[in-house]
Amino acid sequence: MVQLTPLFINGERKLSAVPFDVINPASSLVVGQSANASSEDCQAAVNAAASAFKTWEHSTDSERRAIFLKAAELIATDKYKNMVNEAIQSETAAQESWCILNYTVAGHILRTCAGLVGQLKGEILPSVVPGAKLEVHRRAIGVMQVLCYFFMLLVLFCPLSLSIAPWNAPLILSLRAVAIPLICGNTVVLKSSEYSPRSQAIVFELLHEAGLPPGVLNYISVSRKDAPARTAELIAHPAVRKVTFTGSDRVGRIIAVEAAKHLKPCIFELGGKAPVIVLNDADVSAAARAITTGAFTYSGQVCMSSERVIVQANIAPRLVAAVRDLAKDLEGKLGPLFNEGSAENVVSMVKESLNGGAELLLGDLTRQRGVVQPHLVKLAYKGSDTGKGLRVWEQESFGPGNNISYHSEKPQTLITLFTVLVFVTVDTVDDAVELANASEYSLTAAVWANDVYAAQGVAARVRAGFVNINGSTIHTESYWLVWLWAF
Repeated sequence: MVQLTPLFINGERKLSAVPFDVINPASSLVVGQSANASSEDCQAAVNAAASAFKTWEHSTDSERRAIFLKAAELIATDKYKNMVNEAIQSETAAQESWCILNYTVAGHILRTCAGLVGQLKGEILPSVVPGAKLEVHRRAIGVMQVLCYFFMLLVLFCPLSLSIAPWNAPLILSLRAVAIPLICGNTVVLKSSEYSPRSQAIVFELLHEAGLPPGVLNYISVSRKDAPARTAELIAHPAVRKVTFTGSDRVGRIIAVEAAKHLKPCIFELGGKAPVIVLNDADVSAAARAITTGAFTYSGQVCMSSERVIVQANIAPRLVAAVRDLAKDLEGKLGPLFNEGSAENVVSMVKESLNGGAELLLGDLTRQRGVVQPHLVKLAYKGSDTGKGLRVWEQESFGPGNNISYHSEKPQTLITLFTVLVFVTVDTVDDAVELANASEYSLTAAVWANDVYAAQGVAARVRAGFVNINGSTIHTESYWLVWLWAF
């Protein structure tokens, strides 16, 4: 009998009359069921958060810090490590290393947020009125909604938050979505992805065991069919003051429209098409390893995955050969994408690029259920029109691959590696920066060069949330992880 994941409202377990199935993407077998929140359940979750806010807002910094530090201790125990491993592997078919990353980073997030309570301070400013002064205080704003499809966002000082978090790093992204609001004295309704309800419910269980009072964090899950209606109802609730969401730009637009109807602010993270700029003096071996890791970790299902490699012409042949060799070594070793539709989308993007004149350098243009092997594609370089109209260059693939573009006096080509990476060869740094910024996405990036000062100058010109120098696009620091989303 499969495990049933309940809702958690006001500190209590809540089941539903008609649960929905959770399917393992590798085996296509039902591995669990989840309670499906009704309209009444959603209202109850928000009402519980609104009621709890009245007292949680006035809890002391030390009380909140103690809960977070206790949770950090708990996530390091065998009990929670086993829970995380079992849930994430079962629901998402992730490898054990990905599960380890989830509970390790979760501990970093909790300790980092515990330390941030020292930032919750005010200011005294001079007034234009003689003898008067201004006092500025940071206050919680209330209930926040955390939505999780592909989700991740945080909000500061908002009484009740609705947070929607995704399945791909279910523990990390769910915890990140609720941690900052909670440490600042807000209450939260966390909505899980329908693909990973058990994995994300661990966040509630962890914080509840650490001493978080009932109603401060409420957890709900909703079936794919009912999600649009329930999400709209949650956003519309008068007590919800802010919405956070990590996921696709398509769903982000829908949520933004709903929030705009009620003039409610949102925090969005809507994917990435991370560029890697490799300059002529870069360490080819190190860059190739980082690019391969950045492109294929968790089969490319990371919003910070390396997808476009823009390399100067003198070093391009060696870099492409090195990445190709490393990608070939991964054949047969990658796990499945989260569903077969995602795998089919990745394959169709590669085929589309070939129909647009690309040359296939690596890959078989097939999928085995949800598994897609690495692909490498070469595209013609056309300056600012490089890859124009091709999804492999313009849209997040969320699968194993990579795009590489080259520009030189000789015949110009662009290489795209999937499962999905794009290489572009350029002559000048200006060309490289132009192509790196030729995207609607701006989450992360990387620059590779032995001359670190030159790399810093290039990084400053790349429009991205952060740029790693001589590092992978998927590396981040726990402090940045919570601080950037909070502010």
